[in-house]
Amino acid sequence: MDFYFGLAQIIGVHTLLGLSAYVVLLTGQVSLAQAAFFAIGAYAAGMLTVLAGWHLVPAMGISAVVSGLIALAVGFPALRVKGLMLVIATLAFGEGVRLFFFNFDYQIARGEIRVGPLGGEGFRQIRFFPENGWTTVEVMLFVWVFVVLVMAVLWWLDRSRYGSVLRAVGEDEVAAQSVGINLTAAKVSAMALGGAIAGIGGALYAHYTTHIEHAAFGILLATFAIAYPIVGGLSSVFGTLLAVIFVQGVLIEGLRFMGDWRNLLFGALIVLAMNLRPEGLLDDAVLRRLKSAFGGGGRADA
Repeated sequence: MDFYFGLAQIIGVHTLLGLSAYVVLLTGQVSLAQAAFFAIGAYAAGMLTVLAGWHLVPAMGISAVVSGLIALAVGFPALRVKGLMLVIATLAFGEGVRLFFFNFDYQIARGEIRVGPLGGEGFRQIRFFPENGWTTVEVMLFVWVFVVLVMAVLWWLDRSRYGSVLRAVGEDEVAAQSVGINLTAAKVSAMALGGAIAGIGGALYAHYTTHIEHAAFGILLATFAIAYPIVGGLSSVFGTLLAVIFVQGVLIEGLRFMGDWRNLLFGALIVLAMNLRPEGLLDDAVLRRLKSAFGGGGRADA
């Protein structure tokens, strides 16, 4: 059973990563910087629990704040450009962060060993869960508490005026600006919120893996981040969860016997999603049928 509990941890953390991109995509912006914010959260929380002896929960809070503030700072210059230029700008930022951690060396003596980030060798000894006697199922439940909380907050925001503003910006910037919406504020706030969510996900990732290194936060992870909400659909936060379950649970783990051929299947999935279901697996039509079946309501108007 530990394998399935571990898989549930992976799905939970990747759901947070996908949700961090979901918020930004609502505004019509494609950012490849989510892996960088994920890395910042991972290293920040790891250093607080290992080097400073903090409990994980406040360390996660700080990692969310740090990642969110950096995303806010990046958002102002980056969101002055659109489309391909924004993709290139955020990709460059993500690679810059990855290379920073490749060269980041900050260790302190802890008994007979030294702990902390060690450049290309990574950051080992992140032992909060083992040292406190947490079982695999307890770690899994801890991860999913935060997944559910983040999804609940985004679900509520999606039905608030703020969510309607983000969608209005994503659908037609000119029309949104004509009714008084501040485009820069909407885009930058979405980037900051996405960065904070990625920071939480990174903190959880660092502590359930116990060892992180720069190579884990490259372009592949950034691609996964934006692929989840695109494949799942931007009509609901649950689309991202559905896509993560399919990709991580079916393609990555269920088809592990296929080796690297899974990468081709993942690429084919993106192509099929864009051509056959451009609105995602969980689009408005599916949501309307589900709401009709269960008597649910609609999203609040702006």
